[in-house]
Amino acid sequence: MSAPGVQSFSQQSWEQVLSKAKRALVYLDAASAESLHWSCGSTRLLEAVGDQACHLREFGPDAVGGRAEQPKALFVLSRLLKGRTVDTLRDIIRRSHFQYCVVVTAVSHAVHLTANHVPAAAAAELEGQRPVFEQLEEKLCEWMGNMNYTAEVLHVPLLFAPAAPHLALTPAFATLFPLLPRDVHLLNSARPDKRRLVSLGEVDATALTPELLLQIRCLVSGLSSLCEHLGVREECFAVGTLSRVLAADLANYAPAKNRRKTAAGRASVVFVDRTLDLTGAVGHHGDNLAEKMISVLPQLPGHTNDVMVNMVELTALQALEDKQNVIAPGCLAQSNDSSGKTLWEALLSSRHKEAVMEVRRHLVEAASREQLPIKMSVGRVTPGQLMSYIQLFKNNLQALTNHCGLLQLGLATVQTLKHPQTTKWDNFLAFERLLLQSLGDSAVAVVVKQLLPMIKPSAQRSDVDYSPEELLVLLVYIYSVAGQLPVDEDLQEAESKVKRALAQAFCEESELSPLLQRITGCDSAVNLTFPKSQAAVEELFTSLREIAGARDLLRQFKSVYVPGDHTHQASYKPLLKQVVEEIFNPEKPDSADIEHMSSGLTDLLKTGFSMFMKVSRPHPSDHPLLILFVVGGVTVSEAKMVKDLVASLKPGTQVLVLSTRLLKPLSIPELLFATDRLHPDLGF
Repeated sequence: MSAPGVQSFSQQSWEQVLSKAKRALVYLDAASAESLHWSCGSTRLLEAVGDQACHLREFGPDAVGGRAEQPKALFVLSRLLKGRTVDTLRDIIRRSHFQYCVVVTAVSHAVHLTANHVPAAAAAELEGQRPVFEQLEEKLCEWMGNMNYTAEVLHVPLLFAPAAPHLALTPAFATLFPLLPRDVHLLNSARPDKRRLVSLGEVDATALTPELLLQIRCLVSGLSSLCEHLGVREECFAVGTLSRVLAADLANYAPAKNRRKTAAGRASVVFVDRTLDLTGAVGHHGDNLAEKMISVLPQLPGHTNDVMVNMVELTALQALEDKQNVIAPGCLAQSNDSSGKTLWEALLSSRHKEAVMEVRRHLVEAASREQLPIKMSVGRVTPGQLMSYIQLFKNNLQALTNHCGLLQLGLATVQTLKHPQTTKWDNFLAFERLLLQSLGDSAVAVVVKQLLPMIKPSAQRSDVDYSPEELLVLLVYIYSVAGQLPVDEDLQEAESKVKRALAQAFCEESELSPLLQRITGCDSAVNLTFPKSQAAVEELFTSLREIAGARDLLRQFKSVYVPGDHTHQASYKPLLKQVVEEIFNPEKPDSADIEHMSSGLTDLLKTGFSMFMKVSRPHPSDHPLLILFVVGGVTVSEAKMVKDLVASLKPGTQVLVLSTRLLKPLSIPELLFATDRLHPDLGF
């Protein structure tokens, strides 16, 4: 068992898929493609296909079918084989000439039984059988037009996009986000015949929508497969409402019982709700180059965790905006390039200044190996200096090929350092520090009022001013770090002024961004009236109040704000840091907020006896592997902090940070105002 287990898990899973890819036309959905991108790369898939022509297609209703000379198809899907997904499969196959179809799903057969409403007792009797998959195999042959053709349906746990040995994401669950108090009202309206829920603290699996429960079960199935690969029996813990549901479902996941009996290793899996601390997600405290790349560079289409790197500088084309789409973009994931992968992992683990120097060192060494005419320089690393090294490779095809991954990361560094948003990053950081000091010296009302002069309509804004989306980021920061707010006239007056200014600014936008469209409910600035804008801003501040009260249900981790004193300035103490410090507290106290989820009668008896006898309760520091799963996204800086903190508090303990996605500051408003949190689209 080792920390890089998630990388080997993903690679082994993809090798199973690739063994079916020879001479196949391959269809992938977005989440599967992202897992491939970080696990072994599309080049490895093309090698497995073994044909000169490109045989990769995006899975969807409009996907082109296979021609007569393409008799074999491989479908790689991250979702349940049900509903619209099966309809799309049928339509693609019917307009093709396939004689051999392989369908790979990342969702286990056990979860397919749950999705088809098979009772737990009946599902247990079907263990080792695969009736849902067998029925679909028959349908595949029927759609191909000949029952003697070959069809295979199999489960391969393609859950993760491993960004580093210590960090992995789950692209298929990028929209999974913890519940907010307003969701309690929606849950109550969906279950009028049951006892009304008063607060998030009362929410359990029975209160959730069927779609959300099924999404959770899909994730749990994949996590169980990871634990099987690692050879561990897991103890499950939770901090937060949705985390409690996830941890309980994994602890009691019936198909895992047999594997747990034979597991040689042990691990602690701790789930944490992102909403308990949004300060770290929207803040700019992270002194990390990779985090800035993810935040300022444009997102790679179809991906949630990677960005586009403009590669025009390495071509003969002029670096004009209209030429950017002519050349395929570079990216951060370098799964096929060992030196690029090494550099990427160094960027994840280094401070900004060290990372920039590391990029220079790699470029200099690569240029030297290729005997390129490099001019050495010392002192501060500048974007121009890095670009001069990169352009040495420009007219040398062999050198370009040998160091393609490194050059992508080099260009990403240059483009990030020169990006106007990077300058703004420092402005954000300065303002956030000012807010922290102001919270200690003044009431929250005074802090909120500081935003008023920053709220400007689009016609009056310059590049250094804050857009409406960026103002939302600052508001989330203020309310999350402040915690539970008093109801007083000063705060109400301050909020009223900010609300009016924001509503007016929204109305005067020449064009509504997708986020503002979602918040206001208007698809065009023309349709946004002032009353509509006011109503949207009122809803926005209701959400901000809920964010401020997110830690009300906690007893130990109630605050992430550390007031200043005569010797120290006020500061922000991340919830994840508090959780990890509590886990490795040498006195091992029973935490009030890190809740253990029992996995059956034995655990319940142990917990009961511990009240009367010296029977120790399970503790998350008991085992040599800690898996920390942040539900709702994690930043690069947070993952690094957890890794470094565990190494300092308990050397020898391995830690793996898992999450639904990598976050940048603007991700949080998008997730907060998503409309499908309780009813995720599962493809049927």
